[in-house]
Amino acid sequence: MMGRCCSSIPMPNPSELKPFQTINGFQQLAESRRFKAWLLDQFGVLHDGKQPYPGAITTLEKLAACGTKMVIISNSSRRASMTMEKLSSLGFNPSLFLGAITSGELTHQYLLRRDDPWFAALGNSCIHMTWCDRGAISLEGLGLQVVENVEEAQFILAHGTEALGLPSGDALPMSIEELNKVLEKCAAKKIPMVVANPDFVTVEARALRVMPGTLATTYTKLGGEVKWMGKPGEIIYKSAMAMAGVEASDSIAVGDSLHHDIKGANIAGISSALTTGGIHATELGLTAFGEAASESSVRSLAVKYEAYPTYVLPSFTW
Repeated sequence: MMGRCCSSIPMPNPSELKPFQTINGFQQLAESRRFKAWLLDQFGVLHDGKQPYPGAITTLEKLAACGTKMVIISNSSRRASMTMEKLSSLGFNPSLFLGAITSGELTHQYLLRRDDPWFAALGNSCIHMTWCDRGAISLEGLGLQVVENVEEAQFILAHGTEALGLPSGDALPMSIEELNKVLEKCAAKKIPMVVANPDFVTVEARALRVMPGTLATTYTKLGGEVKWMGKPGEIIYKSAMAMAGVEASDSIAVGDSLHHDIKGANIAGISSALTTGGIHATELGLTAFGEAASESSVRSLAVKYEAYPTYVLPSFTW
């Protein structure tokens, strides 16, 4: 169940929720061994796509020393193996993690297996929205036929926001506006979309970059049907908990997005920690990394997004 599942599940009334706890770092929480498994977002929490955040590598090492099971859960449109390679290239030790669950991995597996009725009915020809500067996504082994003509397409596969995939395997660079025009034609044909990265934006070197969730939102507004493969959908949390062999009560999710990370944790019934120095930094009035957000600003933003963290702290630090 990977549609907009969060919209069909009743969220708690804000007045019934316990207030979040503001903390400066994770030491006390980790040493209490309250949680057996920590489900960690990467972009905006561990790194900004270019370099690790201050203290992140040390914090992971200290968490591991406490016996914590750690799983990366990411809305990255890339396969899990590439996520681990990325972390390693940035200086993180992959052996500290049990593994990674990414939106791209879930998408690949569902398209490969076709044991879900919705995916079984998709067909094999697709319009592929992908990356260009960031590196195109390979569809090798999926038996898909990438087409340029909307009339030939049976569904849309959205991995990126920079280009349109070509039958040759190359990518044709396109602006968001150009991709939106393609979506208009697809909506007129009423073909479904699979979005392999539900994020709206991500942090990259302190800037915000448009992600495929933005295309999916546009397609929804055009009347199109969308499968959101990742956070805040419950399946990615369940997959991570299964990897760690734990129940919801023993798990905590750490993320920087209220709409994706924290709301997803709310839906999955697990505790959560919001790091405020990621994508919400500007909304929270923060001007420097590591600066603490006011409780009132976090509370207002939580109500806006209908997503309620258990803990709030400036960044992923010990």
